[in-house]
Amino acid sequence: MQKYICTTCGTQYAESEKPPLHCPICEDDRQYVGWGGQNWTTHDALVEKYKLRIEDDCGLLGIGMPSGFAIPQRALLLPTDDGNVLWECVSMVTDEAVAEIKSRGGVRRIVISHPHFYTSMIEWSEALGGVPILLNAADKAWIQRHAPQIEFWDGDVHRLSDQMTLLRVGGHFPGSSVLHWKQGPRAGGALFPGDALQVVYDRRHVSFMYSYPNFVPMKTSDIRAIRERLVGYDFADVFGFTWGLNIIGGGRAAVDASFDRFLAAVEG
Repeated sequence: MQKYICTTCGTQYAESEKPPLHCPICEDDRQYVGWGGQNWTTHDALVEKYKLRIEDDCGLLGIGMPSGFAIPQRALLLPTDDGNVLWECVSMVTDEAVAEIKSRGGVRRIVISHPHFYTSMIEWSEALGGVPILLNAADKAWIQRHAPQIEFWDGDVHRLSDQMTLLRVGGHFPGSSVLHWKQGPRAGGALFPGDALQVVYDRRHVSFMYSYPNFVPMKTSDIRAIRERLVGYDFADVFGFTWGLNIIGGGRAAVDASFDRFLAAVEG
């Protein structure tokens, strides 16, 4: 029995004797099946083959898979007023990564923005002492490996603490969520948008896509809904989904300008 991991999206599946026949996450039109067909690996095989990237990303500890495997997101350790939060997840857990996190006080909870980043979330929870995993209930159908640690939140707003707020903004997935940190990690606060708003390579704008690999833009009604749900939340920085793809300083103005720019482009 193995808990197989899709090599294209990095999602870990429930224990089975044989690899699943399909990966619903990759077959969905937001993602894609690898050009060589559906392939699988295991957590043990990943540990033998790869070394996690563990380093600072603009003042926060980042943890990510090496380039070339699955979606290139990195997780971030957020030292918040209500304990450490692991924002997002990756497909592999190592003793080195767990030791580094524990040396910084461990993790109180894991919070993930949307199904593309669920990956090996149960492996991470177990390695960190069985900590809860917080997901938006609108996306529960996409979970491929269930466990008691998974907790759901409903609605559009969920306050983790005085400083930390989760907002369901939708668009990319129905439950796509962003994390707003009012006063961290620097003065002025930060937004952690997952893929709901993706920082682009000029690092002065964000983009809004239903599918990033397949270049399908988000509906304009969803973009306007995201803009409405961010009203009243200020932030200096925007931490994108992967290494260095961040807007440091002027983040709120950059996001506001991006709404206008994108809507003007798609509406003509």
